[in-house]
Formats: sequence, structure tokens, C-alpha cells
Amino acid sequence: MLHTSGLTLHYGGSQILHGIDFTAKTGEVTCIMGTNGVGKTSFLKALAGTHPRSGGTVTLDGHDLPPSRPQDMARRGLSVVPQGRMIFPLLSVRENLETAFSVLPKADHRIPPEIYDLFPVLRDMTARRGGDLSGGQQQQLAIARAMIMRPKVLLLDEPTEGIQPNIIQQIGRVIDYLKGRGDMAIVLVEQYFDFAHALADQVYVFRRGAVALQGRKADLDRAMLRAEVSV
Repeated sequence: MLHTSGLTLHYGGSQILHGIDFTAKTGEVTCIMGTNGVGKTSFLKALAGTHPRSGGTVTLDGHDLPPSRPQDMARRGLSVVPQGRMIFPLLSVRENLETAFSVLPKADHRIPPEIYDLFPVLRDMTARRGGDLSGGQQQQLAIARAMIMRPKVLLLDEPTEGIQPNIIQQIGRVIDYLKGRGDMAIVLVEQYFDFAHALADQVYVFRRGAVALQGRKADLDRAMLRAEVSV
């Protein structure tokens, strides 16, 4: 579904990503692991268009994706749940969800019932301002907003960060459900090892802006993998 070849990225004069070759398949969770500062979030930003990549290619369904604005990448099928959630604090829960309509044709401007089935708290708080929600509720809102965009690729950046354990379990169930639907590739950047390992089908380990280890989870020794991503 999603493939990069030789992807590079710079911040000013500093090179952050060094020739990333990466593949994420539909109906699978591809997990990117690594310690802080190794380029995981920068890679998602390069994919989503929030930071222009310096070189390399990105293809989706075999079609080249030239460097584009984030809204254009979203229209092409890449939907991101960013680190820190980035919801609109003064908009209501419903209004936050409706911001996803901007990348959809007018006929699809609706909130699917599935959203409230997966995240019942959003139905209960539909008129509440986004900024009044807890961190876990905001994370559910951010994932729901991304789902409404009908992505071909869902990019999740540290979805468990600062979230209480019961919400982490719910988010894990949602990711597993979306994988089971078989209509999107899921790219998960995550430092919570047990959460990531439980969901992953394929694993990439980043080190200093490059891929240090890659493989099917079933082929990688768990203890060795944990050691690779430990500080």
C-alpha cells in the first residue's frame, strides 16, 4: 500500500533522515520503534506533508506521491494522528470531528455511526469543548477525526503518550479492529514496547535517522528487539 525509497529529510543544515526504505501493507500494523530523537516523528511528518522531504520517493497504491501540502496528502489517503493530538480546544467534539469533512466530497459529510460505537464517550460529550476533555478523551477524538477522513494509510504518532491504562487498552482494541477491516495500512510510532509489540505485524527500528532493524514480528526475537529499542 505505502512504500518509500531513499527518503531523506533535513531541518535546516541538519540531515534527520538518511535514505529510509519502508513498506506498510494494507490490513497490517507496521510499527516504528526506537529511542527519542531517532527520526520517527520526522518520518511521519515527511509522509504527511507537514515537513517537506529532501529526497526519495513515496508511493501509494503504486502511484507516486510528490511532495504536497498536508491537506493534499490527506485527500490522497494519508491521515495522521499527531503526537500531542492537536485537537481544536475551543471547538466542540462534534465540530472537531467535522473538520475532517474538509478532505471529503460533500456527499460524505457525515459522522459514521461506527465512530460512536468505537468511542462512546464522544457521543456523550458531543457538545463539550475539545479543550475540556481529558488527555485520553482527546486522543480518542483525534483518532476518530482521522478515521472520518477514510484513510488508506493511518499514521499514529505515540497514541499512548500520557494516557491512562484503560484508555490505552481501548485504543489497542480500536487499532486491532481497524486492522481486521483490511481496508487500510496502519503505521504506528510507539515507545510503549508491550503495546506496540502486541499489535505489530511488521517492525522497523530507527537509529540515528536510518533503519537499523526491520522484519516480520514473528521472525524477530522479542528480547533482542526490546534491547534494540531500549535507552
